[in-house]
Amino acid sequence: MDNPAISQQPTFIDLFSGCGGLSLGLSSAGWKGLFAIERATDAFETFRANFLAKGVRHPFQWPAWLEQCAHSIDDVLERHDDELKELRGKVDLIAGGPPCQGFSFAGKRKSSDPRNKMFQRYVTFVDIIRPKFLILENVPGMNVAHTKQGTKTAKAGITYYDKLREALSALDYSVGEMILDASNFGVPQRRARLVVVGIHADLAKAMPTGCTGVFNEILQEGANQLSVYGGGALVSAEQAISDLVVGGDRGRTVEYTGFGARRGYVQLEYKGPSLPMYQRLMNQGVAPEQMDSMRIAHHKEDVEARFKKILSSCKRGVNLSHEDRRRLGMLKHRTVPMAPSLPAPTLTTLPDDILHYCEPRILTVRECARLQSFPDWFVFQGKYTTGGDRRKVECPRYTQVGNAVPPLLARAIGIGVIKSFHSAEGKVKSAIGKKRVIKKAAVMAGN
Repeated sequence: MDNPAISQQPTFIDLFSGCGGLSLGLSSAGWKGLFAIERATDAFETFRANFLAKGVRHPFQWPAWLEQCAHSIDDVLERHDDELKELRGKVDLIAGGPPCQGFSFAGKRKSSDPRNKMFQRYVTFVDIIRPKFLILENVPGMNVAHTKQGTKTAKAGITYYDKLREALSALDYSVGEMILDASNFGVPQRRARLVVVGIHADLAKAMPTGCTGVFNEILQEGANQLSVYGGGALVSAEQAISDLVVGGDRGRTVEYTGFGARRGYVQLEYKGPSLPMYQRLMNQGVAPEQMDSMRIAHHKEDVEARFKKILSSCKRGVNLSHEDRRRLGMLKHRTVPMAPSLPAPTLTTLPDDILHYCEPRILTVRECARLQSFPDWFVFQGKYTTGGDRRKVECPRYTQVGNAVPPLLARAIGIGVIKSFHSAEGKVKSAIGKKRVIKKAAVMAGN
């Protein structure tokens, strides 16, 4: 990397992009997307609708050599090696959130899960392109060692993060990590994530505080966002979605006629946001009829009755206790009734993991999107849910939202890196200026 200078609008590539949460956050922070790689067709169609369609708010500068469709990272590496090599040293940032199911404590942690190896593809991409900065987001479990007996703390064994750091260090990247909770960035959801930042050695020389300085900028922007979206306090579930409450006997509903419409499905007849600033900012510029993914689940009577019992008798904001599950005859291992005054619990890909705070139902996709900090103009494509073996190949709307990086968290990360960019650039220019002055003085002294 001969020239560490920073472009006026820094560029990024999004690997394992999903529906585009990380891309949205980076774009709103001032970055310019080049292209994204996502293998799930449904998720990529959502990405296309929001970043590649005519008239979108944050259009990508997509290269002609890469077809605008779902790709696996292996296919891109194999088929476009020459084109990728042409980008070497010309891209400011590679970002990505490799599949996290193999690391997650919410599911079965398996050291043999092939998805655990995806970070190696990330490293291969970095090796070819050599961007100035790296961002990688994953669950905290990536920094916990996998063993045949289960898991150990990071001190007790080599973790996938340790392997990642060693691989990136070998490519001349200074690497640092921090666990960030999205709720501290204005996101109305408790969602802890391991965020990894890498700085190429040529640029790191101008940054005496290195990755620590980047994270300081990220945390400062998080505080700024919390001030804007929550008045300095954490944004609660009620503040985020109270305008989407249906009401008794579903009196505020109309027939649902969107994708996957079937008899009996309804959606909220939306009238607009309420007083909380978070709602107004998420809904800014969106007409009521433009609200997307508002279909309300059609629960059976016995399921709705059980949900009513949970809301009336179980502790809010935490998973049902063993005693509660036994009393209610439930085998499901995770069911969390939301607390209205607290941020929502961590969203997953399973819509029935979380219950609405005041209505006996699961959340709509739009409510989940609000809790992830997707603005209301962001549209989702594909099925709402899927099941059985289809879960291995399909990525429905609930899954897209549950897998996404919260855009507000991504925005703070993007702004933190940009500020570090400009700080480093200023120091590089200053150092070059001083060298020129010294050289000129030496020449004059020689005369």
